[in-house]
Amino acid sequence: MTVTAPSARRRSALEPAGGYWGYLIPGAIGFAAVVLIPFGMNVYLSLTKYRGVGTPQFVGLDNYIRLFADPTFWTSFLNSIAFIFAMAIVPTAFGVLVAAVLFDYIAPRFGARSSSILRALFYLPQILPIAVAGVLWKWMYQPEYGIINTILESIGLGDLAQNWLGDPNFAIYAVMNVLVWLQIGYTVVIFMAGLSRVDPALYEAAELDGAGWFTRFRVITLNQLRPEIAVVVITTSVAALKVFAPIFVLTKGGPGTSTIVPAYFSYYNFFTTTQVGYGAAVATVLALLVTVVAVGLLLFQTRNTEGFEK
Repeated sequence: MTVTAPSARRRSALEPAGGYWGYLIPGAIGFAAVVLIPFGMNVYLSLTKYRGVGTPQFVGLDNYIRLFADPTFWTSFLNSIAFIFAMAIVPTAFGVLVAAVLFDYIAPRFGARSSSILRALFYLPQILPIAVAGVLWKWMYQPEYGIINTILESIGLGDLAQNWLGDPNFAIYAVMNVLVWLQIGYTVVIFMAGLSRVDPALYEAAELDGAGWFTRFRVITLNQLRPEIAVVVITTSVAALKVFAPIFVLTKGGPGTSTIVPAYFSYYNFFTTTQVGYGAAVATVLALLVTVVAVGLLLFQTRNTEGFEK
């Protein structure tokens, strides 16, 4: 005769008759209403010629054929690669460095309060609405009375003054600078939270053994922050592929197509040229690309975390 453990009997008595699947229903309904149904409608519209009014005319894959032959489409994705560098690579590298300095240098020597104040200052751009931050930076970049050109002229470097957002050669770098500024606070906070779980005895023992700050950073900090680095790279890379608001506020994809991104290209076709089917095709390709990148990075993170735990 098989004897069931008391804990197992207790769990089975408390478990609902139908299991816990019922608790997934509200989330499944929300996911279907917010994600699946709109995505299905978008895919359908991408197969039509539609101007927002009247009846959509089914055209099959014509929008996609046109899309992949459109140089503006490819330019938008090349710009997205640059923005991944600005929103993921640079903030992650700089965020790890700043978090390590705050945790392993500022806090032990000047106190946790000083470290917290500096962390809050780095996070401040994340609190500002994108519209406010965009207006601020547009004023700073203004070629005639903006603070950047004014400072350059006041220190005798007037030759370096530029029309930062109006010159196709400089606009994308000006926008990238804003994106770096916006993202650094997020990475610093995540990495500071990750370092809070690290045993301070590791740093103390390494310091007693004569390890300098850079050695502690390389051997302890980077290894301990591997899970957080993976999470930050995933979230910021996906955010870079979907970036819209900073482009809309700062440049509207211009001058020309020098700062256009897929999300703004889709918006432009939806609401400016009213080529709804074509804009839906751009949005569909972008959604698929974001999904592939996110899943790929998640698989890499899982493999990386398993190795970290072992």
